[in-house]
Amino acid sequence: MFNLNPKISLPAFLIFGCLMVVEFPQPIMYPAVFFLLIFIFHINRKDILFLQKIFISNWRLIIFLESAIIYSIFVMANINYKIDQFAVLFFAALISFAFFYPKKQIHFVLQWNFIPTYLFEWKSYLRKNTILVILGYLILVISSYNPASLILCGIFTFDFIGAIFEPNESKEMLEMYFRKYDFTFKLKKNVAFFNLLLLPTYTGFLIFNYTESFYLLYYIIFMNLYFLLILTRKYKIYSFKERGNYYGMIVFLEYFSVAYWLFLQFL
Repeated sequence: MFNLNPKISLPAFLIFGCLMVVEFPQPIMYPAVFFLLIFIFHINRKDILFLQKIFISNWRLIIFLESAIIYSIFVMANINYKIDQFAVLFFAALISFAFFYPKKQIHFVLQWNFIPTYLFEWKSYLRKNTILVILGYLILVISSYNPASLILCGIFTFDFIGAIFEPNESKEMLEMYFRKYDFTFKLKKNVAFFNLLLLPTYTGFLIFNYTESFYLLYYIIFMNLYFLLILTRKYKIYSFKERGNYYGMIVFLEYFSVAYWLFLQFL
């Protein structure tokens, strides 16, 4: 977050800013959401063996302190939450991270063969990140419970969208793909698949928050605009000499500038 890499630092600061001001309907949701975020980080960390070798007798303490510091920052930074017994209970649960962790990298892979080949970016990303995608998708669907969680989770989703379309396919593969399909076809099919994935979230929000459906309208518009921005930008700056595109500060600033301008037009 503080390594001056705009690809990491800007999204991190945006997400942290949202976590500071987000308001949930129940007090227990604050420590629960913060704990869940740290849990996802914990099960995906790859430095356990390194810590065991460097901090031979204190590596468990290091793991606990890292998680405890991040959790404490989240809990104390939110302007709508006052620390209560739930925060203390979840803080105590962080001790378990020092004893329960992936002993080795988990390789649970699904083939996702039901996804058509013309959606090859999705299929490739899902195969490489099966567990993370399943956990993230469950959180995305659950976020429909409340407008604040919907918006917060939507910002997290931006990062996933960029990662899906970041790799550049080879020149030969690109030529072969566009001999068979045109770009309009690619846009339509990807947008349709993207909204199909978001359909449970749309439906859930209407069920739980039907009186605040205007939030869902903004959510659908902004999510689709960002998706189109990422997909069109990939081929605008495509180079077969580069293994991937750089979805960093420029993309986020470009999107939020456009989104802010559109928001002003509705006022």
